[in-house]
Amino acid sequence: MTKFKLEHNRPDCIGCGACAAVAPEFWEMHDDGKSDIVKGIHRDDGWQELGVEEKDKELNMEAADVCPVNVIHLTNLETKEKLI
Repeated sequence: MTKFKLEHNRPDCIGCGACAAVAPEFWEMHDDGKSDIVKGIHRDDGWQELGVEEKDKELNMEAADVCPVNVIHLTNLETKEKLI
């Protein structure tokens, strides 16, 4: 069951690849040098998003933690609390 919304501020991504290194199930590097959420939805504002389950929360929190420019965000859909 989708419990969290994973968001990626792709326009501000510097393409360091740290997210793809720690969580390749959810993050991959694109041909333009920036990262993408695997199977993520591309929004009109350039951001990406994907619903994730409780079991995938910690892995994506780790991806957000290693991002040097803080472009990965995770929100609890039930409480609307931004976890990172």
